[in-house]
Amino acid sequence: MLLALVLLVGASPVLAQSSLPPAAYANRPLPDAAQEEQAQALMHTLRCLVCQNQTIADSNAEMAGDMRALVRERIAAGEEPEAVRRWLIERYGDWVSYRPPLGPSTWLLWGAPLLFLLVGAVMIVRYYRRGRR
Repeated sequence: MLLALVLLVGASPVLAQSSLPPAAYANRPLPDAAQEEQAQALMHTLRCLVCQNQTIADSNAEMAGDMRALVRERIAAGEEPEAVRRWLIERYGDWVSYRPPLGPSTWLLWGAPLLFLLVGAVMIVRYYRRGRR
């Protein structure tokens, strides 16, 4: 029983691998160099949903390959990069973009650094005022 459990746990990463081939444009550039340049520029601004801190251009994850293929296919079909970006944001949410728009759902994201600076400044001022008394 213990041997079966060890073999099952050891085989789980192998079973997690997809047996499907990668999408057509996941790792192959577009024939048109100008379109490929647009696709590459866009891919460097989109976050891999699996890796979290890599762009889809840099990630080797299967999901990133699928997203690269989507970007390339849509740009090859004549869509503007910004339209592709909006479509991906609608599909996956603001988190997919390294440049999320300023709005009610992202105010904390954009305001947190300023809030931390303000809190730090207040703490420093209070610290030095207490030292003078």
